[in-house]
Amino acid sequence: MAALLPTLITLWLLVKLWEFLWEALGRHIIFAIRQVWSKLSDLGFVSEAPAGYIYRKLPSESFRVQVCGVLLAIILVYVVGVLVGNFIGRQFWRLGELAVLRVPLVRAIYPAVKQITDLFLADRTGQFAGSRVVAVQHRAQDVWTIGLVTGPGLKALSETTGDEMVSVFVPSTPTAFSGYVVLVPRQSVVELPLTVEDAMRLLVSGGVLAPNANKRGAAAASLPNVAAALPTIEPLAATTNRRSERSLAETGGDPQQPGPTEPAASPHG
Repeated sequence: MAALLPTLITLWLLVKLWEFLWEALGRHIIFAIRQVWSKLSDLGFVSEAPAGYIYRKLPSESFRVQVCGVLLAIILVYVVGVLVGNFIGRQFWRLGELAVLRVPLVRAIYPAVKQITDLFLADRTGQFAGSRVVAVQHRAQDVWTIGLVTGPGLKALSETTGDEMVSVFVPSTPTAFSGYVVLVPRQSVVELPLTVEDAMRLLVSGGVLAPNANKRGAAAASLPNVAAALPTIEPLAATTNRRSERSLAETGGDPQQPGPTEPAASPHG
């Protein structure tokens, strides 16, 4: 099962993709070709061909016709992507979306569907390249959760609490594409030397596929400069006495003595 399941699941996904392209686009492209052929035949641009002859030449049940339909569907998707990818195409696409959103029933469905498709299909390379894999403990002390810093927190919340907040997306296991967002102080997140792919692999596998030391070193070298992006990030260890004593012990300090940033106690109290 371990050897066959990856291959079988991959083939199943490819078959489903084939069926989707044929049913959603390919079948209609072949139908349009039949209509164009029939219209050109009626106008005399091509040799006369009755509708039955055209259908026999392009039957929907033929595997050859389905291959042509799927290939034409892929080409159509690529061409539309190229056109929408440039500035002028984006403007026309947005105008089309605004026109669609004026339809009463469609405007209640289209925005939700677009958010879902953008979540899985939109190019988020720039966004996730600037994201960092962090650990937060927002529920209990000493219980850390892996998340992604996705952006700054709410300005109103930062002004109310007096701390600069950041938004952290916490994926769930094993469906890492779903999760929730928490707003935590910037100094309460700990940077991890992991890439987004390593973190997702770790979460999906339930911690089984943990990156090894070599991958962690490569990930740390490929990450952006944390000090430049989040200059005030520091562990939450400084928030508890136990961790403060541990930190002082590691540096050779005396835990009973005041820290370098604290003024010495007056001998007169």
